[in-house]
Amino acid sequence: MSYRQGAYVIDTRENRLAQVVGGTDARVQVRRPGGGGRPWEVPFTALRLATRAEREAAGLRASAARPPLSPVGCKECAELEAARRQAVLGRDKEEITDATVAIRSHFRNAHILPRRDV
Repeated sequence: MSYRQGAYVIDTRENRLAQVVGGTDARVQVRRPGGGGRPWEVPFTALRLATRAEREAAGLRASAARPPLSPVGCKECAELEAARRQAVLGRDKEEITDATVAIRSHFRNAHILPRRDV
């Protein structure tokens, strides 16, 4: 077994988060997340996959499979998430898709994109 390039792993020798950049089955080349610093080699047996909590604690983006958490206090985010959960309970794929798109569109437009005062 080997780790795919780009995977986040923990070097268990130092309990250090790293990102895989290459290597062989026996040794893996890793570097600090974000491409910082020089790569170092770690024996395959001294690595394990980083958990989502470890990745997020290091400030890495949440999994793409899961939408980002809503900012605290955003009423519209809470309403859209409640509508999405209701769609999931109803098992209507089209409603689930529409609700998911609505959440992501709102999040992008309201919380990520820079605001322009025109």
